Amino acid sequence: MKHGNRVKVLLIIPSRIIARGMEGVFHDLGEFSVEGILTDLSRTSEVRLKNMDVELIVVDPVIFDCASRASGRSRIAEYSDAAVVALQTVPMEDDVWRQYDEVVNLYDLPPVIIKKLRTVLANRSETPKSDSQELSAREKEILVCVAKGMLNKEIADLYNISIYTVITHRKNITRKTGIKTVAGLTVYALLNNLIDANSIE
Repeated sequence: MKHGNRVKVLLIIPSRIIARGMEGVFHDLGEFSVEGILTDLSRTSEVRLKNMDVELIVVDPVIFDCASRASGRSRIAEYSDAAVVALQTVPMEDDVWRQYDEVVNLYDLPPVIIKKLRTVLANRSETPKSDSQELSAREKEILVCVAKGMLNKEIADLYNISIYTVITHRKNITRKTGIKTVAGLTVYALLNNLIDANSIE
């Protein structure tokens, strides 16, 4: 990160006090700039999320109801391709935390939080952004799994990779094909003879 070129951050945190505290931590450190704070993911918030150009999103998963908590990360991915870090304010199932790029705890000290966030951003910038619009062999495999209706976790287990790697592949597939929906990707896979119509459930 260049000095003076601050990382743009969006906070999605229902508690205004916690959000302000996080904003204060970022402000004091100077390399991150909080561009906005959302307290939920209502329709209005989703529109804001879609239109915000941020590199990092810090979200408290309590904004999702219990049923959708384990897929919160992918819901955010529908609107933004920023890195997503979970803020742990209450205990939750491990599955909830595993989907995020990193987890920071409410009780982490600022230097610990910053170190975690720097690592996430460094890992993202190392992922090569190929200009080629051709899908890699692995991306085609993942695309086939998506078209067959498999969940990120199932794909991760099948190929013995982390769920984050699956999400990164899916982002790259979306970026290269320009297709955001599963239905659209299924049609793409069929048209490109990656799958047989009979293999789709």
